[in-house]
Amino acid sequence: MYEHMVFFKFNERLTKDKEQELLNKLSSFKEKIPGIVELTAGINVTEETENIRGYTLGLRVTFDSKQSLDDYGPHPVHQNFVQALDGVIEDVVVVDYPI
Repeated sequence: MYEHMVFFKFNERLTKDKEQELLNKLSSFKEKIPGIVELTAGINVTEETENIRGYTLGLRVTFDSKQSLDDYGPHPVHQNFVQALDGVIEDVVVVDYPI
């Protein structure tokens, strides 16, 4: 299995409604993308504000195999999410590792 973790940093143009829309899209991945074993996504609520550096949305996905992880990137549902980031994303941190 493989863990896929993503942290999103948005620019000032991101509204609370858009943030919720993005969170809803992420949360729907498990039902729509094959190979996902577990998925959690949420808005950062840490009180350690000096450490968040503006990263406000997190995603953790567990895939059943490396092939499923590889197939995830070009999947149309994932690509639709990527397109929804246009104009509001400042930075993204991605970490993938076997578990």
